[in-house]
Amino acid sequence: MEQYSRVEGFKALVGREIQRFMSVFAQTILPPVVSSFLYIFIFGFSIGRSLQNVGGVSYLEFLIPGLVMMYLIEGSYGNTSSSLFISRWAGHIQEILVTPLSYLEMVMAILIGGLVRSVLTGLGVYLVSLIFIRFPIEYPWIALYFIVFVSLGFSSVGILVALFSEEFEHISMWTTFVVGPLIFFGGVFHSLDMVPHLLKVITVLNPIFYMVNGLRYGMIGITDADIYLCMAVVFVFFAVLFSFIRLSLQKGV
Repeated sequence: MEQYSRVEGFKALVGREIQRFMSVFAQTILPPVVSSFLYIFIFGFSIGRSLQNVGGVSYLEFLIPGLVMMYLIEGSYGNTSSSLFISRWAGHIQEILVTPLSYLEMVMAILIGGLVRSVLTGLGVYLVSLIFIRFPIEYPWIALYFIVFVSLGFSSVGILVALFSEEFEHISMWTTFVVGPLIFFGGVFHSLDMVPHLLKVITVLNPIFYMVNGLRYGMIGITDADIYLCMAVVFVFFAVLFSFIRLSLQKGV
């Protein structure tokens, strides 16, 4: 009976996380899809036509995987950070803590919510890109690997930020001063061959660089970094953050 109640509780929590962002679809899914259309039209379709090919593909084709990854990161981080912080702020997180669910099950339910939102957002961006250009996905399973683990990784970042934030502004500060700059210096809009030496050094030290290039390899078959290194960085990124979350919750954070 207890096992049954835990399964039902887990499903209910996952459902709540998905329902939470789907109920405000116009605020969570639609804005990144619209802004991705503008990015693709201005930078890829208009300005990009004056640029030389990047790695043997057009700049527009080069840009699209980077944009998909950018919105995957923003969607997964935004979903879990807002969900958990609002639960703390409103006080109804206590209702979850008194359920039979383990800390692992609670965290996984919240992570799944972030994963679903980021996948829907990334799919929307990809569908918008089909208006401008169409190309086959070179390695679908590799692309799926990066989509899943990057989404889970930044969902974990969102949980950690929400656990230690005391004000709503703290969540947006992380977006503005940490996540945002890492995304823009992570190779979303440029390859290593397009930037000076100092920016190359900054880029290769950025974990998002390996996430972007991993998905780019999966989608169009080109990358500025070894694909196995990219896969390792993404997995370790998630594993370390997830372990830290479990430890923090077990200590009563």
